[in-house]
Amino acid sequence: MEEQAEAVKEMNVMVAVDQSESSFYALQWALENLFRRKGAAVATEEVGMVTVVHVQQPFQNYVLPAGPGIYATSTVIESVRKAQEQNSSVILSRALQLCKDKMVKAETLILDGDPEEMICQAAEQMHVDLLVVGSRGLSKLKRAFLGSVSDYCAHHAKCPILIVKPPKEKLSREPST
Repeated sequence: MEEQAEAVKEMNVMVAVDQSESSFYALQWALENLFRRKGAAVATEEVGMVTVVHVQQPFQNYVLPAGPGIYATSTVIESVRKAQEQNSSVILSRALQLCKDKMVKAETLILDGDPEEMICQAAEQMHVDLLVVGSRGLSKLKRAFLGSVSDYCAHHAKCPILIVKPPKEKLSREPST
């Protein structure tokens, strides 16, 4: 039994988070189920380590023209970048607090690009043992139009992937994005 607990401690786990509650539910699930102490009545030391990754989509200034033939100024672009950095900071601070509460060491990673591709690339480059992502519970139709990060990762990640579906009551409360 001791050997099994030791193997879990050394597992290299990556959890992808965004602003959605489903991604934080996936993180919570991973912390509670993958880093559980066997037989420990009181948590006194950190167990294991998780990499929490957040991907910012790059700002495309040609998407938001200010008028015919006029594009966003460098000031506007810089404002958007700062807002993205603040958003990422808030998201990762919340994730780190969850890890701290469960006494699991965590490192964070902020990437820029397409979330689906960047998460899979990071998982491969970091040689993770398990990639954990949340599922928003989209219908087949919405998934076809909007795409699904979890679906993409399930088909393209080069490591095992765990897709955590939130309980039905959480799905009904989460706003669609």
